[in-house]
Amino acid sequence: MNYQTRRLRRALAADYAIGLMPTAARRRFEQLLLDDAELRVELAKWQESLTRLNEPLREVPVPDWVWTAINARIEPQALHVPAKRPFWNWLRATVAVCSLLVAVTLGILYHRDSTQYSATLLSASAQPALRIKAHDDYLQVEPLTLAAVAPGHSLELWAIPADGKPVSLGVIPAGGKGRVALSDEQHVLLGKPIALAVSLEPEGGSPTGQPTGPVLYQGALAGL
Repeated sequence: MNYQTRRLRRALAADYAIGLMPTAARRRFEQLLLDDAELRVELAKWQESLTRLNEPLREVPVPDWVWTAINARIEPQALHVPAKRPFWNWLRATVAVCSLLVAVTLGILYHRDSTQYSATLLSASAQPALRIKAHDDYLQVEPLTLAAVAPGHSLELWAIPADGKPVSLGVIPAGGKGRVALSDEQHVLLGKPIALAVSLEPEGGSPTGQPTGPVLYQGALAGL
């Protein structure tokens, strides 16, 4: 495996620093660190970034003008009672405020990350090969160290539920990067305890509805 790929090196260093690597993968990574100074530097960057998260916040003195403004607000003030407004003016103001709150709420819901589940699939040698994020109606697939697929073949993703019978989630895009659309039934399946596996199939996917080729990658799906 080519460990000189920058994206792979960053991913391995990050997983090691966070503690996501399986035991066998950690041992292999630690062997690489012995002879690879640049990889040790990459790991140190991640460890330093994580360490800074535990640093206490630095106390910053409050400027005098802030205290002056606070005192001006809390000192007794002359009570000013505004003229009573007509009912319709109050109603229009209420509707405007409600409309603004609805617009802001919808904007937050629209722009938030809709990722619900994620998984990192490993090869038989415990190398991270494929990262998958499950959204409302599709899977986002990102390759890490995928092996080349021979012409006339495709990689097909399977969900393995508790009863052990694989259910196809679709064919992985060529090159391993892209989206895989989910039906309502497939999305419901993701909410159950399942494992994910990728098999090598004829081009376009398995003709039988079940895996026919070797399983190349596998991993557990975790909720976020």
